[in-house]
Amino acid sequence: MIGFLIVVHTIVSILLVSLVLMQASQGGGLSGTFGGQAASSILGGQGAGNVLSKITGWLAAIFIGLAILISIMSGPNEDSSSSLVKKAAEENPIPVEQNSPQLEEKQPVLDLE
Repeated sequence: MIGFLIVVHTIVSILLVSLVLMQASQGGGLSGTFGGQAASSILGGQGAGNVLSKITGWLAAIFIGLAILISIMSGPNEDSSSSLVKKAAEENPIPVEQNSPQLEEKQPVLDLE
């Protein structure tokens, strides 16, 4: 699922970059090079700028929404947040003998006086 969302996110980002490049800037920009003139002739002189701006806004919103969705879905969950050492310790506990006489004899005595 995350792989599919990343592919869609990549396609949206490529479309977004191409639409931004097609829009005419104040100095003309790259709009003539990447088909800005074709968009103006198809959609009309003033209509092309408005349509491209609206599409750019929608693609930007989709881009941000997908980025947030991908980050939430691929973030840590309860299973991956715990340590591997803790999981191994829970699955294979070490048996401990209770009241072992050997442990009592080997403990050092501290003289605090």
